[in-house]
Amino acid sequence: MTNIQTTAQHQVLDPCLLGRPVHRLPHFAAQLRDDLIAALRQPAGRRYWGAFEVEHVAFARLDGSEQRLRWQRYAAGAGSIAFALERKVLLAVLDFRYGRGKGADTPIDENKVRVTATEERLSVVLGQQLAQVVANRIAANLPGGQGAPALALIPVNAPGAMPGKGTWIVTMNVRAGENVGTVWFALDKNLMSDVLHGLSPERDTGSKSPKPAAPLPQRLQVSLNGRLVSKEVTLGSLFDLKVGDVIPVSLHRADVMLEESRLFTAAVTEHKGKLCLTSFEDVE
Repeated sequence: MTNIQTTAQHQVLDPCLLGRPVHRLPHFAAQLRDDLIAALRQPAGRRYWGAFEVEHVAFARLDGSEQRLRWQRYAAGAGSIAFALERKVLLAVLDFRYGRGKGADTPIDENKVRVTATEERLSVVLGQQLAQVVANRIAANLPGGQGAPALALIPVNAPGAMPGKGTWIVTMNVRAGENVGTVWFALDKNLMSDVLHGLSPERDTGSKSPKPAAPLPQRLQVSLNGRLVSKEVTLGSLFDLKVGDVIPVSLHRADVMLEESRLFTAAVTEHKGKLCLTSFEDVE
């Protein structure tokens, strides 16, 4: 049985990732899990994966102690995705696809089954199918990438080459009855950078630059009062006033007040039926 061990339980601090939203990788894994479940339920997916369920999707890093697998590489934009799956899973899918839907839920002794050309072709088909789902999720998370066309996936003629130690991988655990296995997607530095970029808060993407703050005098609000006229009258004249009486006044310059402080004097004018203040002068 092929086995891969990863360092998921003890994450080593990578100085190259300081300040990057690595803590949000489980969020991406949850999104990808939903995408993979949906893809396997589509008609094109059910014909191969109809007996399987996606149990868990998570990030890890290769630690160099893994046994050799047959990896396939696919070009995805400026990066690449390496794909591998346990042979028992591949044989179960093969049995489900060409065995009329029977036998996939029973573990297969892979040592008793010889490798065939059909098995190798099926591995390529499954790699293209699932790696496309990963590429679509990376593209959808990038700023402005919602609904964007999928990244083009092209097989790279380098089967069997294991990704280097420390490479970020996405593990997908699948189950069909008693048959449990794992699928791996290894992301190169370019695609991993895209994953982290898509997880960055909007303020970190540089898409919106904050407006510079205006100088304090332009932001500070004050209330000014205009005292248009004042007139002294005797107390007796004030008590003698009746409705309709007129107090003669003349408008000269008005006082402009900040609370009780007299700051300016200004001329009183009329503009479009409104009284306005103009020709401000500092109070000596």
